[in-house]
Amino acid sequence: MALLDGKTILVTGVLTESSIAFHVARLAQEQGASVVLTAFGRAAKITSAIARRLPQAAPVIELDASNQEDFDALSTRVGEHTDQLDGVLHSIGFAPRGAFDFMNASWEDVAPALQISAYSLKALAKGAEPLMKPGGALVGLTLDASIAWPGYDWMGVAKAAFESTNRYCARDLGPKGIRCNLVAAGPIRTTAAKSIPAFDRFAQWGEHSPLGWDISDPSPAAKACVALMSDWFPATTGEIVHVDGGFHAVGD
Repeated sequence: MALLDGKTILVTGVLTESSIAFHVARLAQEQGASVVLTAFGRAAKITSAIARRLPQAAPVIELDASNQEDFDALSTRVGEHTDQLDGVLHSIGFAPRGAFDFMNASWEDVAPALQISAYSLKALAKGAEPLMKPGGALVGLTLDASIAWPGYDWMGVAKAAFESTNRYCARDLGPKGIRCNLVAAGPIRTTAAKSIPAFDRFAQWGEHSPLGWDISDPSPAAKACVALMSDWFPATTGEIVHVDGGFHAVGD
Protein backbone atom coordinates (compact mmCIF):
# COMPACT_ATOMS: atom_id res chain seq x y z
CA MET A 1 0.00 0.00 0.00
CA ALA A 2 1.32 3.44 -0.94
CA LEU A 3 1.71 6.10 1.74
CA LEU A 4 -1.29 8.22 0.67
CA ASP A 5 -3.56 5.61 -0.89
CA GLY A 6 -7.13 6.87 -1.15
CA LYS A 7 -6.32 10.36 0.13
CA THR A 8 -7.01 13.71 -1.51
CA ILE A 9 -4.48 16.50 -1.07
CA LEU A 10 -4.84 20.24 -1.71
CA VAL A 11 -1.55 21.83 -2.74
CA THR A 12 -0.98 25.59 -2.89
CA GLY A 13 2.00 27.37 -4.40
CA VAL A 14 2.74 25.36 -7.54
CA LEU A 15 4.35 27.80 -9.97
CA THR A 16 7.34 25.94 -11.43
CA GLU A 17 8.73 22.43 -11.46
CA SER A 18 11.50 23.64 -9.14
CA SER A 19 9.09 24.48 -6.33
CA ILE A 20 8.73 22.34 -3.22
CA ALA A 21 4.96 22.45 -3.80
CA PHE A 22 5.29 20.83 -7.23
CA HIS A 23 7.41 18.05 -5.79
CA VAL A 24 4.87 17.51 -3.00
CA ALA A 25 2.08 17.23 -5.59
CA ARG A 26 4.12 14.82 -7.71
CA LEU A 27 5.17 12.65 -4.78
CA ALA A 28 1.64 12.65 -3.33
CA GLN A 29 0.31 11.28 -6.62
CA GLU A 30 3.07 8.70 -6.78
CA GLN A 31 2.04 7.64 -3.26
CA GLY A 32 -1.57 7.12 -4.29
CA ALA A 33 -3.23 10.47 -3.61
CA SER A 34 -5.51 12.58 -5.76
CA VAL A 35 -4.32 16.19 -5.95
CA VAL A 36 -6.07 19.54 -6.36
CA LEU A 37 -3.96 22.67 -6.95
CA THR A 38 -4.62 26.34 -6.30
CA ALA A 39 -3.54 29.44 -8.21
CA PHE A 40 -4.77 32.98 -8.79
CA GLY A 41 -4.90 35.64 -11.45
CA ARG A 42 -2.52 35.41 -14.38
CA ALA A 43 -0.49 32.76 -12.56
CA ALA A 44 -3.39 30.33 -12.97
CA LYS A 45 -2.40 29.72 -16.60
CA ILE A 46 1.14 28.87 -15.52
CA THR A 47 -0.07 26.55 -12.78
CA SER A 48 -2.48 24.84 -15.17
CA ALA A 49 0.39 24.19 -17.59
CA ILE A 50 2.62 22.89 -14.80
CA ALA A 51 -0.24 20.68 -13.57
CA ARG A 52 -0.08 18.76 -16.83
CA ARG A 53 3.52 17.80 -16.04
CA LEU A 54 2.46 15.84 -12.98
CA PRO A 55 2.04 12.06 -13.27
CA GLN A 56 -1.71 12.77 -13.58
CA ALA A 57 -3.07 16.18 -14.59
CA ALA A 58 -4.57 17.93 -11.57
CA PRO A 59 -7.46 20.40 -11.45
CA VAL A 60 -6.66 23.99 -10.50
CA ILE A 61 -8.95 26.22 -8.43
CA GLU A 62 -8.76 29.95 -7.73
CA LEU A 63 -7.22 31.06 -4.43
CA ASP A 64 -5.78 34.51 -3.85
CA ALA A 65 -4.24 34.59 -0.37
CA SER A 66 -4.95 38.31 -0.08
CA ASN A 67 -8.67 37.83 -0.77
CA GLN A 68 -10.84 36.57 2.10
CA GLU A 69 -13.67 35.81 -0.31
CA ASP A 70 -11.50 33.17 -1.95
CA PHE A 71 -10.90 31.49 1.40
CA ASP A 72 -14.61 31.65 2.15
CA ALA A 73 -15.33 29.90 -1.16
CA LEU A 74 -12.51 27.37 -0.85
CA SER A 75 -14.53 24.36 0.30
CA THR A 76 -17.13 24.99 -2.42
CA ARG A 77 -14.48 25.22 -5.14
CA VAL A 78 -12.62 22.15 -3.91
CA GLY A 79 -15.97 20.40 -3.54
CA GLU A 80 -16.45 20.56 -7.30
CA HIS A 81 -13.63 17.99 -7.58
CA THR A 82 -13.82 15.97 -4.35
CA ASP A 83 -16.01 15.56 -1.28
CA GLN A 84 -13.10 15.31 1.16
CA LEU A 85 -9.62 16.59 1.91
CA ASP A 86 -7.10 14.50 3.81
CA GLY A 87 -4.17 16.84 3.54
CA VAL A 88 -3.44 20.49 2.75
CA LEU A 89 -0.07 22.00 1.87
CA HIS A 90 0.46 25.67 2.68
CA SER A 91 3.19 26.93 0.37
CA ILE A 92 2.25 30.61 0.24
CA GLY A 93 4.51 33.56 0.89
CA PHE A 94 4.98 37.13 -0.26
CA ALA A 95 6.62 40.32 0.92
CA PRO A 96 7.12 43.59 -0.97
CA ARG A 97 10.69 44.53 -1.79
CA GLY A 98 10.71 47.12 0.98
CA ALA A 99 10.08 44.44 3.61
CA PHE A 100 13.62 43.16 3.06
CA ASP A 101 15.09 46.32 4.58
CA PHE A 102 14.23 45.87 8.24
CA MET A 103 14.84 49.30 9.73
CA ASN A 104 13.49 51.27 6.77
CA ALA A 105 10.42 49.16 5.98
CA SER A 106 7.07 50.90 6.31
CA TRP A 107 3.87 49.33 7.62
CA GLU A 108 2.68 49.29 4.01
CA ASP A 109 5.62 46.97 3.29
CA VAL A 110 5.11 44.82 6.37
CA ALA A 111 1.32 44.38 6.41
CA PRO A 112 1.02 42.25 3.24
CA ALA A 113 3.94 40.10 4.36
CA LEU A 114 2.13 39.27 7.59
CA GLN A 115 -1.24 38.78 5.90
CA ILE A 116 -0.11 36.57 3.04
CA SER A 117 2.79 34.75 4.69
CA ALA A 118 1.31 34.17 8.18
CA TYR A 119 -2.41 34.88 8.57
CA SER A 120 -3.11 32.88 5.40
CA LEU A 121 -2.28 29.66 7.28
CA LYS A 122 -5.26 30.17 9.58
CA ALA A 123 -7.43 31.29 6.67
CA LEU A 124 -6.47 28.20 4.67
CA ALA A 125 -7.11 25.92 7.62
CA LYS A 126 -10.54 27.39 8.20
CA GLY A 127 -11.40 27.31 4.50
CA ALA A 128 -10.43 23.65 4.17
CA GLU A 129 -11.90 22.52 7.49
CA PRO A 130 -15.43 21.68 6.22
CA LEU A 131 -13.94 19.00 3.94
CA MET A 132 -11.49 17.58 6.47
CA LYS A 133 -12.23 14.66 8.76
CA PRO A 134 -10.34 13.19 11.74
CA GLY A 135 -6.92 12.07 10.58
CA GLY A 136 -6.48 15.03 8.23
CA ALA A 137 -3.28 17.05 8.14
CA LEU A 138 -2.29 20.64 7.41
CA VAL A 139 1.40 21.07 6.55
CA GLY A 140 3.20 24.36 5.95
CA LEU A 141 6.68 25.37 4.83
CA THR A 142 8.91 27.68 6.84
CA LEU A 143 12.51 28.81 7.24
CA ASP A 144 13.49 28.46 10.90
CA ALA A 145 12.29 31.72 12.43
CA SER A 146 14.35 31.36 15.61
CA ILE A 147 17.22 32.99 13.70
CA ALA A 148 17.51 36.56 12.41
CA TRP A 149 18.70 35.56 8.96
CA PRO A 150 20.75 38.09 6.97
CA GLY A 151 18.58 39.89 4.46
CA TYR A 152 15.37 38.04 5.42
CA ASP A 153 14.12 40.88 7.64
CA TRP A 154 10.33 41.26 7.82
CA MET A 155 9.77 37.98 6.01
CA GLY A 156 11.59 36.41 8.95
CA VAL A 157 9.18 38.15 11.30
CA ALA A 158 6.28 36.89 9.18
CA LYS A 159 7.68 33.36 9.43
CA ALA A 160 7.84 33.70 13.23
CA ALA A 161 4.15 34.67 13.17
CA PHE A 162 3.52 31.78 10.79
CA GLU A 163 5.10 29.31 13.19
CA SER A 164 3.05 30.67 16.08
CA THR A 165 -0.09 30.49 13.93
CA ASN A 166 0.63 26.81 13.34
CA ARG A 167 0.65 26.15 17.07
CA TYR A 168 -2.71 27.86 17.51
CA CYS A 169 -4.15 25.94 14.56
CA ALA A 170 -2.90 22.74 16.20
CA ARG A 171 -4.63 23.74 19.42
CA ASP A 172 -7.97 24.56 17.84
CA LEU A 173 -8.12 21.82 15.20
CA GLY A 174 -6.65 19.03 17.32
CA PRO A 175 -9.98 18.21 19.02
CA LYS A 176 -11.37 17.62 15.52
CA GLY A 177 -8.58 15.15 14.76
CA ILE A 178 -6.75 17.48 12.35
CA ARG A 179 -2.97 17.72 12.70
CA CYS A 180 -1.02 20.92 11.95
CA ASN A 181 2.73 20.78 11.38
CA LEU A 182 5.48 22.67 9.59
CA VAL A 183 8.57 21.65 7.66
CA ALA A 184 11.51 24.01 8.20
CA ALA A 185 13.32 23.44 4.94
CA GLY A 186 16.80 24.55 4.09
CA PRO A 187 17.07 27.13 1.29
CA ILE A 188 15.88 25.97 -2.12
CA ARG A 189 16.56 27.91 -5.32
CA THR A 190 12.94 28.49 -6.34
CA THR A 191 10.96 31.33 -7.87
CA ALA A 192 10.11 32.56 -4.36
CA ALA A 193 13.78 32.57 -3.40
CA LYS A 194 14.57 34.94 -6.24
CA SER A 195 12.53 37.62 -4.47
CA ILE A 196 14.86 37.51 -1.45
CA PRO A 197 17.68 40.00 -2.16
CA ALA A 198 20.19 38.18 0.06
CA PHE A 199 19.36 34.63 -1.06
CA ASP A 200 22.84 34.06 -2.48
CA ARG A 201 24.18 34.28 1.07
CA PHE A 202 22.55 30.89 1.66
CA ALA A 203 24.52 29.26 -1.14
CA GLN A 204 27.12 27.85 1.28
CA TRP A 205 24.48 26.25 3.53
CA GLY A 206 25.63 22.74 2.61
CA GLU A 207 29.19 23.41 3.76
CA HIS A 208 27.92 23.93 7.31
CA SER A 209 25.35 21.10 7.39
CA PRO A 210 26.34 17.68 8.80
CA LEU A 211 24.49 15.90 5.99
CA GLY A 212 25.25 18.53 3.35
CA TRP A 213 22.54 20.39 1.47
CA ASP A 214 21.68 20.81 -2.20
CA ILE A 215 19.85 24.10 -2.76
CA SER A 216 18.61 22.82 -6.12
CA ASP A 217 16.87 19.71 -4.71
CA PRO A 218 13.38 20.21 -3.23
CA SER A 219 12.72 16.48 -2.82
CA PRO A 220 13.88 16.04 0.81
CA ALA A 221 11.45 18.74 1.99
CA ALA A 222 8.70 17.34 -0.23
CA LYS A 223 9.15 13.86 1.22
CA ALA A 224 8.80 15.24 4.75
CA CYS A 225 5.58 17.04 3.80
CA VAL A 226 4.09 13.88 2.32
CA ALA A 227 5.13 11.84 5.35
CA LEU A 228 3.42 14.32 7.69
CA MET A 229 0.23 14.05 5.63
CA SER A 230 0.29 10.27 5.90
CA ASP A 231 -1.05 8.10 8.71
CA TRP A 232 2.46 7.54 10.05
CA PHE A 233 2.36 10.64 12.29
CA PRO A 234 -1.02 10.17 13.99
CA ALA A 235 -0.08 11.88 17.27
CA THR A 236 2.19 14.68 16.03
CA THR A 237 0.85 18.23 15.85
CA GLY A 238 2.09 21.75 16.51
CA GLU A 239 5.54 20.52 15.44
CA ILE A 240 8.31 21.96 13.26
CA VAL A 241 10.32 19.29 11.47
CA HIS A 242 13.70 20.50 10.26
CA VAL A 243 14.74 19.27 6.82
CA ASP A 244 17.93 21.26 6.34
CA GLY A 245 20.81 18.80 6.35
CA GLY A 246 21.17 19.36 10.09
CA PHE A 247 22.20 23.01 9.75
CA HIS A 248 19.87 24.11 12.58
CA ALA A 249 21.67 21.79 15.02
CA VAL A 250 25.16 23.17 14.51
CA GLY A 251 24.68 26.78 13.37
CA ASP A 252 27.15 28.43 11.04
